[in-house]
Formats: sequence, structure tokens, C-alpha cells
Amino acid sequence: MICWTDTVTPMRDEEPAPFGAEGRLSTKEAAELLGVKPETVYAYVSRGQLSSRRVSGGRGSTFDATEVEALARRNRREGAGGSGSGGELSVRTRITLIESDRYFFRGVDAVDLATRHTYEEVAEWLWTGRMLPGSTFTAPPASVAVARRAVDALPEHASPTDQLRVATIAAATADPLRFDLSEDAVLGTARALIPTLVDALPPAGRHRLDEGPVAHRLWSRLSMRKDPDEASLRALDAALALLVDHDLAASTLAVRVAASARAHAYAAVSAGLGVIEGPLHGAASGLAHRLLQDVLEQGDAAPVIADELRAGRRIPGLGHRLYPGEDPRARALFTLLERIPRAEPALLAARDIVETTARHTPLHANVDLALAVLTSSCGMAPTAGETIFAVARTAGWIAHALEEYGERPLRMRPSGLYAGPKPPQPLPE
Repeated sequence: MICWTDTVTPMRDEEPAPFGAEGRLSTKEAAELLGVKPETVYAYVSRGQLSSRRVSGGRGSTFDATEVEALARRNRREGAGGSGSGGELSVRTRITLIESDRYFFRGVDAVDLATRHTYEEVAEWLWTGRMLPGSTFTAPPASVAVARRAVDALPEHASPTDQLRVATIAAATADPLRFDLSEDAVLGTARALIPTLVDALPPAGRHRLDEGPVAHRLWSRLSMRKDPDEASLRALDAALALLVDHDLAASTLAVRVAASARAHAYAAVSAGLGVIEGPLHGAASGLAHRLLQDVLEQGDAAPVIADELRAGRRIPGLGHRLYPGEDPRARALFTLLERIPRAEPALLAARDIVETTARHTPLHANVDLALAVLTSSCGMAPTAGETIFAVARTAGWIAHALEEYGERPLRMRPSGLYAGPKPPQPLPE
């Protein structure tokens, strides 16, 4: 049921009501002050945002001037609150730029960085703006022990993000100096937390590697294959580096909100982990993995795509709102995957998906489909892409937290634009 505050039919040639001592405005005056059409003024009335009063002996209505001015101020705040691109929030950052189907880390082409340097080196570049060849991360034994006990206590069906979130909280409890938000302290936390998260994960097989580069240690948590070839390890390391940051994605915004409130680095990372489980973010690669497996099993993408379309589902692994053309991350990762002989069937299946879907909607493969090819061809579970994404993005989250610590506290606290019934309303019975 629609409840009308004032059942008034707007008149095109309504006579203006006097703006008298009571401080009331005619419909025309209210519309001019609000910068809207007279019809919109009555829409505000119907939504309870304005109250009106009939003109004695006339056809029009009058509106309280103070009330109209307050609504005009709210509307101006709403109009000024956007970035000029559809009302989206914008935050000044020096970390990542995305434009013209390319993306850059501190002004340097991100694909070039990811394909020529290790994940650790790219992370250091994001954090400090300095390239430190041979960078390595070390996990404190005490933190790893606490994180492993916490992860081992989880039920078997716990997702990789569940495990990483619990490991992050456990590692925080082992760090009594976590509230030190100085740059050196946060960088120390970052270099310890990332390998701790990896080392806390249970191994995929009997073999667990707890030393060496992050990609090597992560491999033993994701793949049943004990001895990976160099091309596969390089592809995994490049995937981590390609995914390290992507501007203000939903999880990154959550991290910056936490950092704005001066939450410590572990808490900020935990905030990011709480966001990525959605199918439109970190979990998207798992959906693409399952789609790819279905195509591999059936030997043809057409019936698989047809089932997805018939069910009204979006085809995972295709298209990206920030890249009208190719996703540069996918292009780079596909190039590396072509060097892995056993990845050929999955690569052909991915190409079949793109070409089949193009008959319906021409979309390019995104990084989730490339991740699916990696995980599918390397003997990894469908959830492996989510783990890769979360571990990779942890470095980017730390970079954004560091940047936010240098800003005014609580600046990420927007004002709500109240659109409910005008108070005071009667107490509900």
C-alpha cells in the first residue's frame, strides 16, 4: 500500500501562494529552490520528505521554507558527494592507475613488473616505491604455530578464505606490537604476515614446503603434484604479482575504511578477507574453474554455455567493467600458461568458451578464466584461485593501509543521505 502524505494533483498553471509571515513557499517557489520540476516536489511529498498544506480557498499547496531549504542542502551534498563519474566514491591514491585496458603500479606497467619480477619484489615496489631485487619474506615461527593451531581447529568444509581470516586473527594475537602504525612497523608486519598465512594453510598432499619464495610454498598448499616444473611455478608467481592490487576494489575499500579508523594492519587485512568471498570478487575464479571443468568433461563449450544461459546465469570468466577490451592480466597469464604443455587442453577449452559465448555476447576472457586454466591444469581444487587471489591481494591491501595511515583519521566516514519518512513519526504500536 502506498501512503500519501497529501493527496494533491499537481497543476501546470497553479497560482502561486503567498510567501507570507509563516515562511511558506508556493509549489513553484519550492521547485525553484530545489532545482526540480513541480512534479518532483509532489514526489518528495509522497515519499515523506516534505510536508505540504493546502492553500485556503485555492487549488495549490504551500511548503515550509525551512524544510525546503534543508532538503535542498541535502540534495546539494548528494550531488557533490560523487566523483563526477556516476556518483562513485573516489579516493586519491598513488598506488594503482587503470586506463586504456592497461594498469600501472606507481606509474610502471603492472604486466611488465609481474612478468619480470617476483611477487615479493612487486610487493616491495607497491609498499616503498623501490625495487629490491631478491626480496624474501620470512614467517616468524611463533606466529606460524599459533596460526596453524587456529586453522587446524576449523571444520573440514571451511573455505580457504575462512582459513586465511582465522590465520590472520591468530597471527595478530601473537604480535603484541601490532598497534604500532609507523611505516617501518607496518612493513615488518606485511613481510611476516604473508608467509605466515601461506604456511598456516594445510598441505594439498603429504609434502609441505615452509621455506623459499611465496609461490613455491603456496604450491605445496594447492597442488597434489610434489615437484612442479619451472614454467608452472613461474605462472603461479606471476599470477600473484598480477593480482597484487587493482585500485579500489570492494575489498580494498574495506581495508581503507578500517585503516582510516586506525585499525592495525592485521585487522585491515581481515576486513579485506571478509569481502572477497562474494562470487563477484575473489570467489569468481572458482566459478570459472567449474565451468572449465564441465567443458573439458563434455568436450564442447556449447551445451555448457547453453545451460548457463538457460538458467539465467552470467558466464563466469568473461568481461570486466574496467576493461572494455582485453583484461591485461588474463593476456599475460595466458601467455605464460602456453609454455606449460599440460595446460593445452584447458587453454583450448577456455578459447572455446570465449568463442561460443561471442555468438551471444562478445566478451573477452578476464583474469578469473586465466586463473581457472592455471588451477585446472596444475591439479588444484576449484577454490585454489580464491586462495591465490587472497594471498596476492594481501600485499596490495597493506599498501593501501599504509597510504591511508598517512591521511586524516576517519576521513572514510561518509554521511548518510536520509531518505526515510520525515520525523517525528508516531511511536509504533
